[in-house]
Amino acid sequence: MNMNAISADSIKEKLYHGIRLTKEDGLFLYKECDFLDLAKMAKAQKKQLSGSEVYFNVNCHINLSNICVSRCKFCAFGRDKEDEGAYSMSPKEAFDYGSAHVDSGITEFHVVSAMHPDRQFSYYVDVISRLHAAYPHIHIQGFTAVEIYYFAQISGLSVRRVLTELKNAGLGSLPGGGAEILDDGIRSGLCPHKASSQEWLDIHGTAHELGMKTNCTMLYGHVETIENRVEHMMLLRELQDQTGGFQAFIPLPFLPENTGLSHINRTSSLDDLRTIAVSRLMLDNIEHIKAFWIMLTLPIAQISLDFGADDLDGTIVEERIMHAANANTETGISKNHMIDLIKKSGYIPCERDTVYNILHRYSEGIAEEA
Repeated sequence: MNMNAISADSIKEKLYHGIRLTKEDGLFLYKECDFLDLAKMAKAQKKQLSGSEVYFNVNCHINLSNICVSRCKFCAFGRDKEDEGAYSMSPKEAFDYGSAHVDSGITEFHVVSAMHPDRQFSYYVDVISRLHAAYPHIHIQGFTAVEIYYFAQISGLSVRRVLTELKNAGLGSLPGGGAEILDDGIRSGLCPHKASSQEWLDIHGTAHELGMKTNCTMLYGHVETIENRVEHMMLLRELQDQTGGFQAFIPLPFLPENTGLSHINRTSSLDDLRTIAVSRLMLDNIEHIKAFWIMLTLPIAQISLDFGADDLDGTIVEERIMHAANANTETGISKNHMIDLIKKSGYIPCERDTVYNILHRYSEGIAEEA
């Protein structure tokens, strides 16, 4: 077979022999590959990595504030201080909010915020310290790389020092937000006040060096090209080759409503599923692909399990950031609902903790200790 002529068969041959896909392969998968052929390849890769298991966790999102100096064009969440609906939790309010959901069996506090103009770095350390001191058994995943970059700016500390202080306070891992598209031409137009592409990558690399696992994301469906998407994946793959610290990749479809880009049409479900499948094939060194049901909707998230995804994220309790853009989903779902969704998709639900230790398998309707 002529491996220079890209086709579904040539890509299948590469996958069979464990040969890494190229940028050109990725572009073919996006632009030319038959939809069902792509699904079969991605599903096969998922089965090779995680069999029939699909993961989720029981978590609680704590969005500390929506007051933000960045005001990115694609964001519907951010507010100025004087705007209607602007809010900012005190450390006690954040603690009380998290505490109220502990009895529901959560294993993760997911703490993210905005770039508040007045909060000092000590505020964020205080939030983490309070939660960790009271609930040391609950993992805290918090603060995107762009928040870490901002903390370094307002404190005068290095990124490494910021991460070290947060880790010492109880932060366990970083979410993947803020990556958007790792192309500085795009970032300068959409989010000029955020960390650059390389700064985002460097922050995750530093977290990995400090022993902290992180996730990675891609916000797609706005002004980027298919080439930008594939190049974004390849940058993540390159860093993963160096550090091995990424646990999961989460493709995030752009929700245009209430943003500065409201004239852009929402991505189609076919695009969402194709993006999940391409990411599963391109990101050969990142173990998990998440279908973030909050943005995809639950039915599309279910279907995505046949397109290479192996994780439906968490129960969440109350998500605010995506719902500011009128995400057409619940703000949270129950654990039993999550288990039922996975089973009805033909997979085995596995409750995990944040760092992918399996806590329970629900293969026969009864929780089995892992």
